[in-house]
Amino acid sequence: MCSCYEGGNGPGMKHIYLSIALLTVLANSSYGVVEKQHDGPNVIVFLADDAGWGDYGASGNRHAHTPHIDALARDGVSLDRFFVCPVCSPTRAEFLTGRWWPRTGVRGVSTGQERLNLNEKTIANAFQSAGYATGCFGKWHNGSQWPYHPMARGFDTYYGHPAGHWGEYFDPPLEREGRMERAKGFIVDVCTNEAIDFIQRSARKGPFFCYVPFTTPHTPWAVPHENWLRFSKRDITQRATDVERENVDETRCALAMLENQDFNVGRILSTIKELGVQNNTIVVYFSDNGPNTHRWTGGMAGKKGMTDEGGVRSVCFIRWPEKLPKGHTVHEITSAVDLLPTLTSLAGIAQPEGGRPIDGQDLVPLLKNASPLWTERYIFSTWGNKVSVRSQQYRLDASKQLFDMYNDPSQSKNIATEKPAIFTTMTQALNRWQQDVWKEEIQIPKGKGAVDPRPIGVGYHEFPITMLPARDGEPHGCVMRSAKAPNCSYFVHWNAIDGKMIWNVDVQSSGQYEVVIDYTCPSGDEGALVEVSCNGSQLQGRVKPAFDPPLYTNQDTLPRPKAESQMKKFHPLNLGRIHLQKGKGQLVLRALDIPGQSVMDVRRVTLTLLPE
Repeated sequence: MCSCYEGGNGPGMKHIYLSIALLTVLANSSYGVVEKQHDGPNVIVFLADDAGWGDYGASGNRHAHTPHIDALARDGVSLDRFFVCPVCSPTRAEFLTGRWWPRTGVRGVSTGQERLNLNEKTIANAFQSAGYATGCFGKWHNGSQWPYHPMARGFDTYYGHPAGHWGEYFDPPLEREGRMERAKGFIVDVCTNEAIDFIQRSARKGPFFCYVPFTTPHTPWAVPHENWLRFSKRDITQRATDVERENVDETRCALAMLENQDFNVGRILSTIKELGVQNNTIVVYFSDNGPNTHRWTGGMAGKKGMTDEGGVRSVCFIRWPEKLPKGHTVHEITSAVDLLPTLTSLAGIAQPEGGRPIDGQDLVPLLKNASPLWTERYIFSTWGNKVSVRSQQYRLDASKQLFDMYNDPSQSKNIATEKPAIFTTMTQALNRWQQDVWKEEIQIPKGKGAVDPRPIGVGYHEFPITMLPARDGEPHGCVMRSAKAPNCSYFVHWNAIDGKMIWNVDVQSSGQYEVVIDYTCPSGDEGALVEVSCNGSQLQGRVKPAFDPPLYTNQDTLPRPKAESQMKKFHPLNLGRIHLQKGKGQLVLRALDIPGQSVMDVRRVTLTLLPE
């Protein structure tokens, strides 16, 4: 447990917060208030990572401190029964496309399985085509390399980490439009700074669409010290439905992380108010799945990864001052697939050109409390070959048990025999849905950490830098991943000639490529001769100098889950230039000579297409 994070040469977090606030004030004063309103409303979408329905004051959590997020509920519309997916990438795919996630090419959360098919169009495509400035700041998690990258899916600018969960929350290495750089400060604060800068630059020119997918409260359990101090000794009296499986310190840390997140939501809301565009800005807030630990969910069964109510129900708040009723609650069931048709409808723009059929519904009549005749619908939740279906009142779970969600949110009494007609109707609906949405399924190799068979594109002239991280490669021989969770892993145990790493690639342009390897190597092991090869081309070089930094030990507030890597700093090794021919193949990294005990640990290989 860290007592205070100093960030090496940086000030304490209290001073960082004060500096952030001062910079925000100065920036706002320099940009000034927007003098002219534009025709279309601005849109800001906040997405929490691993926050449960019960983690907010607006949901009745007495321990949460989320005043700015709660204010969105007070001043806007609450979707009371809003459903997402059991895990990260699928929810993001449904939000981006308005389609059930199994249709979109997404099949997992790592090793390339999180990618959206290239024939999918996104909500950002729609707003970009309508003349909006579009920006994404934070966790993308629907494809890291071009053309799956956010800047190929409708966003003008991107800053954050395009993969899944990130192992470094303080002074993290983050991507700015294809290039890695090391940030200063806590990851949520840093990404919020970038979002604010984008809003300030964009607001004077025309409408903007700003997507802020936060990284918290996803693990690792790392939060600014001042947030942790307010929760570290708090007596948690609202407990999980499965109370024996709750780790109270993890609950405290999740709430502390959400307090920090709320602070940053408040910074962005203050920015649009100071710029004079608050009344012309639609603000949306929701989460990507249920809570990542067993904690209070209002008595609902399930958590992240489960298709039960607690695993897939999220808060969703939508505020548009003077256009949507204040304090209105929508009780009809709604879903992440509804956000694309709803937000495009509110903004008065067309849905994405060339897009595929939308599964979501336009919720504007519900948002405006227009007393619409709303047709009964079903919402489907699936993960790991388990599917559950929700009607307005009932849930048919993955084991074909039927529950009355009005009276039994904990799903404790199976009423399938008492309600045979409802059971039959919902079973039939589930079967039809499976037959429809799974027909486009791609085959994924089975096994933990299996890599998606779709190759990684390399050598696009419009985006010449391609990063090949360990998570997207396959270890062979002695080489292993540093942890079970691939997203923030690196390759280790490279101590024999049989060890190698392979990435499936599709070279788009023949030409010269610069090869850089992010590595560590203990003193005394430097000097190994390594080779990068692809489709008959080879490049060899020595691993030097030695670079063996310690694992970070002062970042985590609570012990890191065993499945996640302890992180460290990596050093770039410029191996030189290689000529690659256009076409599909395998990029292989192997050792030809090992003079020491090991070769190196590898975080990523970066290929940069050089100008002709």
